[in-house]
Amino acid sequence: MPDTSDSNVLSKSALSVAGTVAILGRPNVGKSTLLNRIVGEKLAIVTPKPQTTRTRIVGVWNGEAALPATDPRAGQGPVKGQIVFVDTPGVHEARSELNRFMVREAMATIDQVDAALLVVEAQALASAFSPAAAALPEGERRILERLAESKRPTVLAINKVDKVKDKTQLLPILDWWAKAYAFPAVVPTCATRGKGVEGIVRELLGLLPERPPLYGPDVLTDRTERFLAGELIREQLFLRLRQELPYATAVLVETWNDRPSGDTVIEATIVVERESQKGIVVGRHGSMIRDVGTAGRQEIAKLLGRPVHLRLNVRVEEDWTNSRSEIARLGYEDGIP
Repeated sequence: MPDTSDSNVLSKSALSVAGTVAILGRPNVGKSTLLNRIVGEKLAIVTPKPQTTRTRIVGVWNGEAALPATDPRAGQGPVKGQIVFVDTPGVHEARSELNRFMVREAMATIDQVDAALLVVEAQALASAFSPAAAALPEGERRILERLAESKRPTVLAINKVDKVKDKTQLLPILDWWAKAYAFPAVVPTCATRGKGVEGIVRELLGLLPERPPLYGPDVLTDRTERFLAGELIREQLFLRLRQELPYATAVLVETWNDRPSGDTVIEATIVVERESQKGIVVGRHGSMIRDVGTAGRQEIAKLLGRPVHLRLNVRVEEDWTNSRSEIARLGYEDGIP
């Protein structure tokens, strides 16, 4: 990688902007996919199931880009910028204590950032949401009310535009959202293909203050490898288990040993709520936990860049998703676990 401290690089732009941006939205609209696409690394796990993200995850983007033409600083040329993204759980109707924690995680982030990126799903809007409707969907309404209270400037990303076959449907939707809230910018995006990503970065840079970077050039996230490994195991559970069972699982990394031989030995426990769920996670003759372990080990090895040996256990903690003490013990507590 080039040395970003090189004087020739710095001479391209004397202006430096940096700040924090919360990624907000309802479940399964593509927030985590968008974070991974922008920073260029898989930091947040992604599955087709809603409510996959449970805690805040920081991802740091560093680069140089032109500011929006409407920004008074745009005439100074491209700026060097750092955007510290904070991916959040989807805002949804929370019934369990775990779900209430997830919503608190998302809403509390708003007061801790400089700006926000609200992500909505174009497919759902085009097929089921009338541009002439008088009210916002519930999730977006709660988020925008909180953003208005905190006076956080917010860029709107209308994601999954590739799923809208008739592109003429996008125009009234774009117009409706532009009138629904004072967004500095509305950007159509397709996170899986990277469409609109440069536009999002440019618009967000225009909302951030002039200041030095908040993190060093080599920092990608403030999360530990241990945390990310646990998430990669949980991702495999979400991909393989059906119905409500994935939502009753948690992963606790118990031991971690980087050996002199260059490999890593990890032991982790999968927590479920009932004895019957333990049998499903283990599977017939151990088939399910074996598949989860194999796929999880491969993903963790990619993350670490070295061989990994993974041992998984399953433990029952009765009704843990409704116990504040249990969810805190498993890492789901206010703030970064």
